[in-house]
Amino acid sequence: MVNSRVPAEVFPPGEFLADELAARGWSQTLFAEIIKRPQKLVNDIILGKRSITPETATDFAQALGTSAQFWMNLESAWQLSKVPARDDSISRSAALHDRFPIKEMMKRGWIVIDDALLIDGQHRVGALEKAVCDFFEIASINDEIEFRHAARRNYQKNVSAHQWAWIFRVNQLATSLKVSPYSEAALRGRIRDLERLMLEPEEIRHIPRILLECGVRLVIVEPIPGSEIQGVCFWINENRSPVIGLTLKGDQIDKFWFDFWHEITHVLNGDGKTEIIIDDFDESKPVKDKIEENANREAANHCVPIGVMRDFILRHDPMFSEKSLLGFARIVKRHPGIVAGQIQRRTKRWELFKKHQPRIRHIITQTALTDGYGVAI
Repeated sequence: MVNSRVPAEVFPPGEFLADELAARGWSQTLFAEIIKRPQKLVNDIILGKRSITPETATDFAQALGTSAQFWMNLESAWQLSKVPARDDSISRSAALHDRFPIKEMMKRGWIVIDDALLIDGQHRVGALEKAVCDFFEIASINDEIEFRHAARRNYQKNVSAHQWAWIFRVNQLATSLKVSPYSEAALRGRIRDLERLMLEPEEIRHIPRILLECGVRLVIVEPIPGSEIQGVCFWINENRSPVIGLTLKGDQIDKFWFDFWHEITHVLNGDGKTEIIIDDFDESKPVKDKIEENANREAANHCVPIGVMRDFILRHDPMFSEKSLLGFARIVKRHPGIVAGQIQRRTKRWELFKKHQPRIRHIITQTALTDGYGVAI
């Protein structure tokens, strides 16, 4: 009699039915009468001309003392056995999309596939794999991503593929810029010029030119969703040319200047030569790295001198007034939004003076080499 196990070798379900009827001494006609179905249906199933439906499987189970699932398993196994062998393109495509932000990279033109390589509207997976390998400068799609401008490799395993995609795009754009040889002395000599730009939002447009004159490459790249990255600092050309990449997440005057001075501090200190510096500026995370602590401290000091800012807060906290904010901003020669940002950071009162923090993304992207935010390269 039939049991409920599906054999490893696949046979048509009709063969099992014929064997079961023979073992019981039942004719097809009798069996058809028992299950109240046409005799032709039973015959067609035995001959392999008809598939077993859930309803038929239920009738067979009741008549033969098995389970309906047994007959459905036989039918499914038989139908699958008739499917011709497929190539591995589906699994390869799934692996690509699982590891890399393929859709976003294609949408933004970071990887481009010739339309001649389309099949039914889908790109050949081989062409897609090659494009990804070329972008990340790896020989095989299974290779670990390594950033060739960083000497130390052990930390790179903690960088996500979404972050790597953004970083590699920053690198592509940065290498296309023509800059003067980097001079630390020249950059330090322009600090005051850069600080003078902090009075009005529109003055931000001069930053890229000043940095290029000092040999610093500034690139703006819109972040990939989920990348959790705000800025980056690394060096190219055998550690002779610094690169700053920014996402402009947050799009506020105070956030921009803090992020900017943070990365400038990394450049002046030579950070990013042995390992790429990746910053997310997450206020909720404690900063334990001394390099980052120093960069944060210097960034805050450039935004508003730390001692002066501390004294102002001690005098006015918790009753900050708009009049005091504007008056203090004039004294320190900073835009009120920058001062507001420092007050928010120190007091954790993020709602204070929000109306004084204008957006600046549309200004800096007019003069900085930018990918994204509606800017055409």
